[in-house]
Amino acid sequence: MRTLKKVPVLAAVALLLGAATTACTDDGPNRYQSDYSSHEPLHTVGYPSRGSLEIVQETVWRLADNDAEALAGLAVEEGSAADTTARNWVAAFGKAAGGKVTADFYDEGSTRQVVVLYFAASGQKKAIEVRLGQHDSWGVTLAETDPAEAAKTPDWAPATPGGSGSRSPGN
Repeated sequence: MRTLKKVPVLAAVALLLGAATTACTDDGPNRYQSDYSSHEPLHTVGYPSRGSLEIVQETVWRLADNDAEALAGLAVEEGSAADTTARNWVAAFGKAAGGKVTADFYDEGSTRQVVVLYFAASGQKKAIEVRLGQHDSWGVTLAETDPAEAAKTPDWAPATPGGSGSRSPGN
């Protein structure tokens, strides 16, 4: 009888140990904390949603890390266009993304948002679109396979962040 009572207890202990080990190997929060502490803070203007802010911040981090593969992994839609665009963006903005960057969020961000990135070190500007993709997860639109198009300055964006356009849904 005694042996039978030990089996469920030992099974429960093994299950708990397995869950604890799994929880320790999940690097999601640890990676975010590491990324946050090893990159220049992102300055923001406008009204991002939580999802749009997180994906823009991660986009800038991947640019700063010159990690085109990880940047392509943030794409709303997978494919060769995302891979090529990510390489183009890293080539055009990677170095500048390591310094001060301001993200100017336009309109409201419930399902999609246009964001202009201002890179202080180089004076470059880049307009990007972030939006909800499959499974209601946020991603960035990566569809600029031409290097010149990918590096092009948006002619409609103000010279400085917050100059016009960024607003809340009520304004």
